[in-house]
Amino acid sequence: MMKESRVSNTDQETVIRVGHHESGYWRDVWSYRELLYFLAWRDILIRYKQTVAGSAWALLRPALNTLVFTILFSRLGKFPSDGVPYPVMVLAGMVPWQLFSGAILGGTQSLVSNSNLISKVYFPRLIIPCSTLGVALVDFLFTLILLLGVMLYYSVMPTWRLATLPLLVLFALLASLGPSLLIAALMVKFRDFKHVVPFMIQLGAYVCPVGFSSSIVPENWRVLYSCNPMVGVIDGFRWAIHGGAPLHFQGLIISILITLFFMVLGVWYFRKTERSFADVI
Repeated sequence: MMKESRVSNTDQETVIRVGHHESGYWRDVWSYRELLYFLAWRDILIRYKQTVAGSAWALLRPALNTLVFTILFSRLGKFPSDGVPYPVMVLAGMVPWQLFSGAILGGTQSLVSNSNLISKVYFPRLIIPCSTLGVALVDFLFTLILLLGVMLYYSVMPTWRLATLPLLVLFALLASLGPSLLIAALMVKFRDFKHVVPFMIQLGAYVCPVGFSSSIVPENWRVLYSCNPMVGVIDGFRWAIHGGAPLHFQGLIISILITLFFMVLGVWYFRKTERSFADVI
């Protein structure tokens, strides 16, 4: 985005002109990176300072969800666990799901919750939804600590595959960022999405292989099932953490391609509507 400033001696006037050159916009995103750090740190402080239990909530939620899924799918449904204790398998799927859902919930509502900032100050608006990833990453670290404790309890030792975890974390963040940008831009005009997104997140926890292994899906349906990007993310995390079921590489490639498609779509629509945010919000 290109900016032009004009100041006269008699009456000061500043003109900010929105440009059309993408290279200028991405240079602006880089020059405003300190604002991204500030917003991320602000959200983290708000998240953990204004709660009685503090970081305990980041551990309690996945622990309770793991208990519910273990009872529902293992004890009642008798689902297989890929050769590892069922709580370990569930929590290994819960770790990326908490990262994804936290990033989606924070990112989709970020523009509306920062409306005062958007209407008063110039900066690339893309920074706002990206900054919400900080809180999701902190929650992810707490959930990962819980997972390591459960693995230690059940004597499940990680292997060399754990070294691929940073790439899988990036995969999960990209899978959440594309839809977040798209829905955040839509939510500026259509506030109904603030009710739809939490419902879809709750439904997704049962549709995605969080409480069960995707190995139960028939082979002739695996390709279609992998069109959900989180299938590849969760399967990848389980493969890296405990290596129960072999990795379905064809499904993983499809999940990566769908993730890239939503990233391009999300960035394109966000940039297309960004100029109207201050007027509409």
